[in-house]
Amino acid sequence: MSGAPAPAGDTIAAVASGAGRAGIGVVRVSGPLVPMIARSMTARELAPREATHVPFVDADGTALDIGIAIRFAAPHSFTGEDVLELQGHGGPIVLDLVLARALALGARAARPGEFSERAFLNDKLDLAQAEAVADLVETSSAAAVRAAVRSLAGDFSRDIGGIVDALDALRVWLEAALDFSEEDIDFLADPDVERRAVALVARFDALLARSEQGRRLRDGLNIVIAGVPNAGKSSLLNALAGTDSAIVTDIAGTTRDVLREDIVLDGVPLHVVDTAGLRETDDPVEREGVVRARRAAAEADHMLVIVDASDPRLPDATLLPDVPSTVVFNKCDLVAAPTSVADDDAATSPIAISAATGQGLDGLRAHLLALAGRDASIEGVYLARRRHLDALVEARDFADAALARLREGVMPELAAEELRLARQALERITGRFDTEDLLGQIFSTFCVGK
Repeated sequence: MSGAPAPAGDTIAAVASGAGRAGIGVVRVSGPLVPMIARSMTARELAPREATHVPFVDADGTALDIGIAIRFAAPHSFTGEDVLELQGHGGPIVLDLVLARALALGARAARPGEFSERAFLNDKLDLAQAEAVADLVETSSAAAVRAAVRSLAGDFSRDIGGIVDALDALRVWLEAALDFSEEDIDFLADPDVERRAVALVARFDALLARSEQGRRLRDGLNIVIAGVPNAGKSSLLNALAGTDSAIVTDIAGTTRDVLREDIVLDGVPLHVVDTAGLRETDDPVEREGVVRARRAAAEADHMLVIVDASDPRLPDATLLPDVPSTVVFNKCDLVAAPTSVADDDAATSPIAISAATGQGLDGLRAHLLALAGRDASIEGVYLARRRHLDALVEARDFADAALARLREGVMPELAAEELRLARQALERITGRFDTEDLLGQIFSTFCVGK
């Protein structure tokens, strides 16, 4: 798999429940000293995987707490090692006393994420599943929870494994064709080869689309508000944020720089950026604002192009970056909203709102939540990280290059190598590599006790 088991003789312990006071608190211990620690702290032999109501005792037999003790025998545990969970009362002092007793018996304090790291090293989870543990703890919406559970259950890893199998099968075919290149039969001319390569790239695209939606659920949606001056961009930012973050006047060109606000809608984070009005200008300060606005829009997941309903004009097409966008008619409390903008290439069926009165804002919020994936179906979306997407894009590009070579019939041996590189990129997602620095970075972001 991806690494060596945790060192023998190394037992770790930590408080595995959240900070502060609670009805229940958990101390978790993992490693070869667990059987001895369990006997010492409960004054009895614990049967594996049975919940036992017992006192947790100190060295002199004094009860530190009374609760539920569960012992898991290796390899049938979360970490793959012997594990002890002591579920007692959730007071911080009580938990500290129970943890101190485990440490006094030979365990050491666990590093953040070390329990999940051991599960990964002992083949209980792959790296994508281990990351899903941390994501499940940190998610802030029901859709994100469902997506994280799918990743933890291994759905994401299985999809990646299916693509790896298809890569391997196609690569084996190519290698065999190269081995028999002296024969009269041209294996590479078989139309099934190209068909399989096309299907492979399509699988990459489908997985990337679901993963990108999951990335938005996890990290939030980056939204840029753009449009001509005085269309109401800053008013919309203030309406969405519920604060007067942006200065609003009737003077066109008031906003000269980008203004960022982090907003949470129904548990989904949105990173909204207000920008300078997009227009040609001789004012050097305003011109720099337009440059920054275009730069911010080019880096966004989605752009809201705000149009004054009384003057339905889009900015000059050369000033609009090529990113997904939604046209929003503002000031619809003052005039009847038109059905399209004055641009032959503009999107139809825009959203009509009034930032001043709040008219239509609920519909716009629902649209933003849908873009962020909150209403994603129960099946198919995984809570992906940026590194997952980077690896998927890299692997898809290699597969794309292999397909192009097969279609052109040029240097098929390089197509086989590109399929190998695609597989290598995918393996970084599930952790089939030996890079200790990357593992340390990933698991250090976890909670202690996870």
